[in-house]
Amino acid sequence: MAKPVANPYKELTSRFIFLVVALIIYRVGAHIPVPGVNLAMIRDMFDSGNSSLFQLFNMFSGGALSNASLLALGVAPYITASIVMQLLSHMYPPLKELRQQGSTGQKKITQYTRFFALFLGLIQGFAISRAVLAQGMVLPTVPAAQFLLVATIGLATGALFMMWLGEQITERGIGNGISMLIFAGIAVNMPSGIYNLFNQAKVGEIGYGKFFLILLVIVALFALIVFVERAQRRIAIHYARQQHGASRGMTDRQHLPLKINMAGVIPAIFASAIITLLVSALSLFSGMNNAFGRYMSDLGNGLNPGGWLYIAAFALLIILFAFFYTSMMFENRELADNLKRSNAFIQGFRPGKQTADYLDMVQERLTLVGALYVAFVCILPSLMNIGSTSGQILFLFGGTSLLIAVVVAMDFMSQVQSHIMSKQYESLMKKANLSGFGGQYHR
Repeated sequence: MAKPVANPYKELTSRFIFLVVALIIYRVGAHIPVPGVNLAMIRDMFDSGNSSLFQLFNMFSGGALSNASLLALGVAPYITASIVMQLLSHMYPPLKELRQQGSTGQKKITQYTRFFALFLGLIQGFAISRAVLAQGMVLPTVPAAQFLLVATIGLATGALFMMWLGEQITERGIGNGISMLIFAGIAVNMPSGIYNLFNQAKVGEIGYGKFFLILLVIVALFALIVFVERAQRRIAIHYARQQHGASRGMTDRQHLPLKINMAGVIPAIFASAIITLLVSALSLFSGMNNAFGRYMSDLGNGLNPGGWLYIAAFALLIILFAFFYTSMMFENRELADNLKRSNAFIQGFRPGKQTADYLDMVQERLTLVGALYVAFVCILPSLMNIGSTSGQILFLFGGTSLLIAVVVAMDFMSQVQSHIMSKQYESLMKKANLSGFGGQYHR
């Protein structure tokens, strides 16, 4: 009697269920407020449009900041810590040695990243708590010192919980956990954004011309992101053994695909995290009644989304991090050596240094195009500078938010498809073994 065939999608289903449960836990946590905060005053501040300083922060946290939630910091501290440690592991000799030790060294780097994330969480948590206290958004029955201590520890603990939840999604769910949490934070605000956009056009708050312009920009950005993220520069790779007979026809099919945007959304996320961290640090000096304090306060206000200082700083950071991250993560010298050991070469270039120099040149040009593309997409809402309400709509559906949402969704679908294909391949191999060599083996 034949045994029942196991469900090939059982693991995928369990991973998907775990992902959904984890995101539900995240959304529930985003509505648990910090003890002692005046939630009504904070929501009034965000509804009035006077909180542009932390609009990007609030978007990444899925509205947790406007809810004064314990998860208000989101994954920003962990993102900053992980990227900094990743870059240092390619530059700082002791960390570079740990990275080259394999899994053992990687565990130590991960541990250092967690401690660094805790440190950043405490700094940002204290800055936000102090800003809330300075604005008088604390319940009058709560002492100031007690609120600062409880709120700082609570926000830092929430950031660590988000870090842990992201790691669990990566291990037991589908896709990168941190990216999925950011995607959930952005996507949860989109239905209300769509409703507000149509409602504003209906009641006449925005003209139909501006309404259709916003829709056109959103659709154009979506098409641009999908096109560029799928675009590749294919470099033909030739093999010395392919000079014989019928196998020579395989030469044109061998290629090295290089993405235009090799760094993905990392430069945009890192630039956003750096600006948010800088604003948090500058807010610590807002209470100083001297020239230095006023200068720091003006500098922090200049980094509000929509200001020219914010636009210039954001675009410059994206371009710099795109080049820096790409050069650190993609080592063309090692790639050229691997091609040489495989008897492979790029036509017109000698194996080794000449091939590496050619790959460096191609990578620099692609990185420049990719960096300009990411910077343009991220600062477009600020460049358009359309009124505060419609600007917030475009802020949701354009720029950094749409870039992250589309890229994460594409990566999620590719991982699901890869998992399905691998299971189908395993199923075919099992059937082949049962009917072929497997049947002979069990006789």
